[in-house]
Amino acid sequence: MKYYSTNGKAEKATLKEAVVKGLASDKGLFMPEAIKPLPQSFFDEIQNLSFQEIAYRVADAFFGEDIPADDLKKIVYDTLSFDVPAVPVTDNIYSLELFHGPTLAFKDVGARFMARLLQYFIKQEGNEQVNVLVATSGDTGSAVANGFLGVDGIRVYVLYPKGKVSDIQECQFTTLGQNITALEVDGVFDDCQALVKNAFMDADLNKHMKLTSANSINVARFLPQSFYYFYAYAQLKKLGKADQMVVCVPSGNFGNICSALFGKKMGLPVKRFIAANNANDIFFKYLQTGKYEPKASVQTIANAMDVGDPSNFARIYDLYNKDHAAICADISGATYTDEQIADAIRECKASTGYQLDPHGACGYKALQEGLKDGPIATILREAKKRGTMVRFVRKERMDEMSQTGTHQGVIAVTAAVEYASVEDILKKAADRGEDPFLILLDGIEDPQNLGAIIRTANLAGAHGVIIPKNRAVGLTAAVARASAGAVNYTLVARVTNLRDTMEDLKKRGIWFVCADMDGTVLYDLKMTGPIGLVIGKEGSGVS
Repeated sequence: MKYYSTNGKAEKATLKEAVVKGLASDKGLFMPEAIKPLPQSFFDEIQNLSFQEIAYRVADAFFGEDIPADDLKKIVYDTLSFDVPAVPVTDNIYSLELFHGPTLAFKDVGARFMARLLQYFIKQEGNEQVNVLVATSGDTGSAVANGFLGVDGIRVYVLYPKGKVSDIQECQFTTLGQNITALEVDGVFDDCQALVKNAFMDADLNKHMKLTSANSINVARFLPQSFYYFYAYAQLKKLGKADQMVVCVPSGNFGNICSALFGKKMGLPVKRFIAANNANDIFFKYLQTGKYEPKASVQTIANAMDVGDPSNFARIYDLYNKDHAAICADISGATYTDEQIADAIRECKASTGYQLDPHGACGYKALQEGLKDGPIATILREAKKRGTMVRFVRKERMDEMSQTGTHQGVIAVTAAVEYASVEDILKKAADRGEDPFLILLDGIEDPQNLGAIIRTANLAGAHGVIIPKNRAVGLTAAVARASAGAVNYTLVARVTNLRDTMEDLKKRGIWFVCADMDGTVLYDLKMTGPIGLVIGKEGSGVS
């Protein structure tokens, strides 16, 4: 398949050229020359297919002419090593939870797919290094950095606005090392994005470095995001609620909703779309007036949507042949202040028990206001539950640990046997009068799972994680990637002065420790108040 530029002045490119270049030579965005509709038979059986199989069928329509079936299937299946469940919030509002990937961000899907596809092309070319430039307002940087970490032949540069990303997201892409370099920019996201685009237009720079982008301007980043919209439809169809599906997407750079619109062009039965904005309301005003007038972005509590000149508007405009009325027929808009977003978070938690993040709250409020006509099955993107850690739990092991007085306050999250909510686990511990402060991981074999667990444990308010040392073989890199910093004490015989050590670590902003220690120091550890990872002494088992 060939790809053309939205500006219409560059030569058409192959998939390989579009992915490696990222941006067309005329500064336009690449678009596929054709959008292939999927057969009705696919939608007739979609509710019986796995996420990976659905994604492969969609990917084949986009990339099947350029990548052999076996290679494409491997790329898709390796990308989607986690679930994307549609969870009920109210009777007619479902949250499509896109935060179960390694960096807890919806962009894990697109970033992981692009990393694997780019590596596939690099292996074909030989040893020439490709330099990936990415501008981020938060979750893009962590998803891309972790997706490309350690990939041979690829160097990643993450540009982010100073003081305008969350602490944990900044830690996720500034502490990795290896082939990842983070560059702090004194400005806003739009400044970072402009620097990336200007780099592609710098002829002298491009003579010396092969550059590509991992933002949603790259076709390999945004097209795979359509996978989970088809999967959302499959889940609702299985529940008998897919006939009038409305998709609401909290939107910043508009790559996510753009991929959903591509899905509709392929035959995905969506009644309509809602683009939910924070105070950066450029697209909302375009819907109202027909005039696209970008402006400087403003900082909000929904920071991943702080974009004043969304790149993918060009793709949406081109997809609908520059027809404002046609765009408005498929997409409505909404915009909210920080106060309205905060109110929506509180209201949803109080009325449904579901914990939203600021981005998901925009979508939830837009759906509340947009569905007053009657009950319609809906999907809400990325309502990140900061108070809940959905993780693998072996119930009998948890009960055994909880009932052991020596380990009172330790919550066991063990092998990949069943899902459980950490909120439920913590509540049970609280009912027993315990103060859970550490989470024990036992039997975790997958480094990606471990890294995600550690990060999520931190977000969920756990003070730390214990991993028996004999279970940590081969996981050191994942542990380091999950942290804001790490000190490895496994090579010393014993931490002799734990309290002084922890005080020193806290001053240096380090939030976990790999230590050779046993259960006798757990309560001393609790007294020091760390947020930490402890790897137990070999042979000491659960201690």
